[in-house]
Amino acid sequence: MSATYDALNDKLIDFIRAQKMFFVATAPLSAEGSVNLSPKGYDSFVVIDHFTVAYLDLGGSGIETHAHVRENGRITFMFCAFEGAANIVRLYGKAEAFSFADPEFAALRPLFPMPQAARGIIRCRITRVTDACGWGVPFYDYKGERDQLTRYIDHKAPGEWLESRYQRNAKTLDGQPGLVRG
Repeated sequence: MSATYDALNDKLIDFIRAQKMFFVATAPLSAEGSVNLSPKGYDSFVVIDHFTVAYLDLGGSGIETHAHVRENGRITFMFCAFEGAANIVRLYGKAEAFSFADPEFAALRPLFPMPQAARGIIRCRITRVTDACGWGVPFYDYKGERDQLTRYIDHKAPGEWLESRYQRNAKTLDGQPGLVRG
């Protein structure tokens, strides 16, 4: 069974907050462009209100989410129950991408408890929420977060880390502009 909602309710918010992992999907407008689907962990997702969510983008090898969101705003988040009762929750909406150089980034950053440097924040205005049975999702035991990403961030001087983000995230896999210097 599945249900559709116009906004998050308290039960859905509790479910989202209990998950240790979520997925983010975006796509460019071009039919030739690649659909992007990224797993996310850490304590990097916040519910701002019943219509607004955001996540702290710690970085990675690709910059597809930022580029797709800047181009068209479309985004989907998916949360799966890997323990407890089976459930899948998807959030659909229009997002905005803020890199570490944007003023909005500084305003939103205090919402996240993680001390590590981050390349951006994606904020989403929810347009639809669905939940589904999730009976096909297997059980998994959570052992903890991997530390490679935080070690990578913590072992670089701030200027070196910023420069590496601009270099490594200059373009998407499809050649769209990624992080752009102000």
